Formats: sequence, C-alpha cells, structure tokens
Amino acid sequence: MKVFALYGSSRKNGNSDLLADKVLYNIKHTKRYLTDYNITPIDDKRHEPEGFLERVNDDYNELVSEMLDHDVVIYVTPLYWYGMSGLMKNFIDRSTESMRIPERNFTERMKEMKHYVVIAGGDSPYEKGKPLVQQFAYIFDFMGTRLEGWIIGDGNKPGEVLEDKVAMENASKMNAEVKQLFSHK
Repeated sequence: MKVFALYGSSRKNGNSDLLADKVLYNIKHTKRYLTDYNITPIDDKRHEPEGFLERVNDDYNELVSEMLDHDVVIYVTPLYWYGMSGLMKNFIDRSTESMRIPERNFTERMKEMKHYVVIAGGDSPYEKGKPLVQQFAYIFDFMGTRLEGWIIGDGNKPGEVLEDKVAMENASKMNAEVKQLFSHK
C-alpha cells in the first residue's frame, strides 16, 4: 500500500499541513507540495480535433505519473475563500487533460485508488467547508470513483488547528483508517 499526500497550501507547515501530518503519523508516504512544481493552468482543448495530444512543458505530467503509482491519495488544502487553494484547483483542472490521454490510464487508476481530503481554515470551517467536501465528492464521482473520507479543522493563525480537539480526534481516526488499508492489501 503506497500513500501519496498532495499539499496544496501556498504556505508550508500551515494548518492544513499540520492536520495532514497528524493523519499521516507513522504511515510511510510520499509528500509533495504543489508550490514546488510548475503547473500551467489548463488550456481547455476538449472540443478541438487534436485535443490534448500536445504535451504542456511543465511539471504536471511528472507529478501526476508519480501520484498514479500509489494506492491512496490524500489531498490537503486550506479553505481559501471557501474553496480549495488555487494551486490545488489548478492541479485538479488539469485532470481533464489526463482523462483524455488514453495511454496514461488515468481514469482507470483513479478508480482503483482511495481518495481522502484534509481541509483546514478559519471563519466557521465546519459549516463553510462543507461545499468544498461536496465539490471533491463530485470530482471523484465524475472520475468514477469516490471520496473515502474527509476531515475539516478549524485554524486560521499558524498552529491554531492543533487546538481543535475535534479535528485532532478525526485526524487520529483517519490515520487508523488508512493504516487499516495496509492490513487488507
């Protein structure tokens, strides 16, 4: 069982990172920060005859290929303006391209993987973060898979999420759930 954690915050070691680190405690995983990669926004060619045959010269293909080599993906994002971070949205948008490159087997691999989401933010995130969870659920449904689990943490100032007892308890539960996957593999 291979676990891939995709961190979408523009600030490393922020609240979403801290919450995800609690989820991933004592789990061997690959950690990637989207801030470390150059990922060009999608040039939507879905309806053009050539489609997405021409490869974009950026880091997306390398990163998505690495992600597809795992069994579990944990998407980590702060709640920015009541949605996912721009970095994460840009990465997700590029999935349109991946779904249309047959040799990549993107959709088939996504269906085989387990997908989890970790969100942290301020301004009533337990209520205002629900639409983001639903958005991720719709994204995975469109790909023919599902959102296995999610957690939201309350934290605006650096480190504040660590004081959110509910989030810490939910992170421990998700940690146990992901560890349980190893026993079924």
